[in-house]
Amino acid sequence: MSKARPSSSENPDPEAVMVAERSSAAGTKRSINLRIETNTRRLIDDAAAVLGKTRTEFMVESARRQAIDVLLDQRLFVLDSERYDAFIDALDNPPAPGPKLRALLRRVPAWQK
Repeated sequence: MSKARPSSSENPDPEAVMVAERSSAAGTKRSINLRIETNTRRLIDDAAAVLGKTRTEFMVESARRQAIDVLLDQRLFVLDSERYDAFIDALDNPPAPGPKLRALLRRVPAWQK
């Protein structure tokens, strides 16, 4: 089975290229070596056994879930419609600069002194 290639005059979609690169790299597995205390390893092994998983499956799944949560906490927040409207209004209509902000903006930065 041959794959069609775009002619040299065609420009591939950058997003399609990124998705293709990610999907080809997604199957590649690499190792991570960890040094952990015996009690922590036993705890992880016990928890994995309860779920019928290997230590590796349990640790990868747990670390992946935690990584997603950390990143989402930095990028996503959910508001009801009333709070969303108030948020958008605050972004669209920031308060006028007060005297402290004006004074700060008039100061010469330390690196320019």
